[in-house]
Amino acid sequence: MARPLRLLLIVCASVLCGIVLTVVIALYLLLQPDRFTVMLQEQANDAGLQLTLSSPASPTLFPRPALQLMGITLTARDTGTGTSPNLPILLAANGKLVLPWRTLFGGPMMISRMQINSPRVDLDALQAWLMSLPPQSANVPEQIPRIATGVRIRNGSVVENNSEWLSDVSLDTGRLAPAKVFWVNLSAKETDGTPLQLQISSMPSIANGALRLDRINVHASDSSATALHLTGQARWMGAANASLQLRGKFYLAEQGNYDAAVLLRPAGESTPLLLHLILLGKDNHVDLQLPPLALAKWWNQLANPQGPHLSAPPGSGQVDMATLDIGKVHVEGLSVQTGDAVPASAGSATAPAKPIVPPQ
Repeated sequence: MARPLRLLLIVCASVLCGIVLTVVIALYLLLQPDRFTVMLQEQANDAGLQLTLSSPASPTLFPRPALQLMGITLTARDTGTGTSPNLPILLAANGKLVLPWRTLFGGPMMISRMQINSPRVDLDALQAWLMSLPPQSANVPEQIPRIATGVRIRNGSVVENNSEWLSDVSLDTGRLAPAKVFWVNLSAKETDGTPLQLQISSMPSIANGALRLDRINVHASDSSATALHLTGQARWMGAANASLQLRGKFYLAEQGNYDAAVLLRPAGESTPLLLHLILLGKDNHVDLQLPPLALAKWWNQLANPQGPHLSAPPGSGQVDMATLDIGKVHVEGLSVQTGDAVPASAGSATAPAKPIVPPQ
């Protein structure tokens, strides 16, 4: 090869290597993966959690600026009590944070989309973390956090007591912004392979110190043609000051349609937050009023592996079912009354039972 040609090739290769090196350095300096890692860890720490990665975040520029996260582990933060290590709440093989271009050029640190692959959520660890949180008065945020293009999760699983509860979990969300319709699509499979589908949409906004969810639309179904469809609205004014009105239909295979309602009454000076569940069908009637906070405490006691406490669930109401199938258990002619719905003794004055009012 002629000497001038060899020199030209050497010069071209040197220039190309210089361009590649410059792009790599610029990419690292612009994305600054360390600052995003620190930001995520700080936000997790504020929630009482510890976020770790198996390796430092790596930046990519095409087709859009993003950070690759490997070996994601989320655990409850160590309180220094000397107890046994906390089990991971979430384990994920990898994830990606897609960033807006303006973030690269000195703009605010924002995430336009989050992708998580093969996450494993442990319900026992999640419950333990929730129970360890200190009581505090929750306030309505001043503004709704924004997700420019949503969240995507693929090939996830949910376990409880080291047994898989749900598999093949996929989740997609739309854009989260004030006065814009926000949607969530969730699909999964039960342990027997039954596919589940859940779609939720609503329009969030904050006004006059209250978080409003208008135009709520809930649709859930499985492969056996069981389906639930509810519409309504919700309000949250902070702490236990919340209200919810959802009404619609519940279809149960081989049993037809039910009128359904889910109502939440805010707590008062002498009354707790109260959840009202109504199902009205041809032969089956359910009308229950349950305090959610007390119900969660009752469930935690019942599921305590160190010593479950058996007791009647809190709340009042009545359940009349012509037939009931739970797994391999088949019950006929079930009638349950609890709380205020239990009839008084024969020797005492009895008040007429409150009729079940169908949802409007």
